[in-house]
Amino acid sequence: MSGGDWLRLVVLSVLWGGSFFFVSVAVPYLPAFTIVLARVGLGALVLALMLMVLRVPFPKGREVWIALAVMGLLNNVVPFSLFVVAQGQITSGLASILNATTPLWSVVVAHFATRDERMTSAKALGVVIGFSGVAMMMGAGLGDGTVWAQAACLAAAISYAFSTVWGRRFRTMGISPLSTAFGQVTMSSLMLLPLVIFVDQPWTLPMPSGTVLAALLGLAVLSTSLAYGLYFGLISSAGAVNASLVTFLIPVSAIGLGVLVLGEVLLPRHIAGMALIAVGLAALDGRIWKRLRGQ
Repeated sequence: MSGGDWLRLVVLSVLWGGSFFFVSVAVPYLPAFTIVLARVGLGALVLALMLMVLRVPFPKGREVWIALAVMGLLNNVVPFSLFVVAQGQITSGLASILNATTPLWSVVVAHFATRDERMTSAKALGVVIGFSGVAMMMGAGLGDGTVWAQAACLAAAISYAFSTVWGRRFRTMGISPLSTAFGQVTMSSLMLLPLVIFVDQPWTLPMPSGTVLAALLGLAVLSTSLAYGLYFGLISSAGAVNASLVTFLIPVSAIGLGVLVLGEVLLPRHIAGMALIAVGLAALDGRIWKRLRGQ
């Protein structure tokens, strides 16, 4: 990956790391599907404005919109809903750490579903090292939540893995990353609307506070609109598996935000875990192996 790809990866990790914080603020007061619909619905409006201001074409064609619907299901509806439900039972930090298993699943899915992103010994070793760092950061945290909530987070990570591979097809469809982001959150909104109306019925609940509304706005603008523009651009330039590396950095960002914003304490295992994650990222990037081999 280039230096620009690494910069986008870091920025993206901060935006998505913050999403776990925003969800934690909103989840005690709003149902899961309502939170997710607010995230993707408001995100779609912001992205539509961005498309018009920048004069970027909107997605067109039946085949394109079907592909965007599948992407919305795999990358928004399923994982977002599972994480919000899970965060009603477990901490945001634990959820973000379980989310970091996505590259492990992505390497496996890409190996069987693509021809140019086969699993190599270097990639396998990088994933193992990175996941070891995630496990070290987790420490005894697995006991903090229920088994089903943790399983929901892992299922969400697997859904993300399939979405990273599915997202490759947009490179050949001639759609810009911004249009792709708009299309998928728009289709996600249409899928979630019936669930909100018939399951959540949020109009029966008290009006959310300003803090909760601000959290929803942060989810939509920062962790959705801006984040997905960066995400699809990263898939196009660095590949599906490399783009999924962002989930290794999300726990680091989430813990950093906790320390700076909430005054949380960074434990020694977190520091050690960050170091292992950095080594795993370097191994997956492949530059170290080339230098060791003198290439």
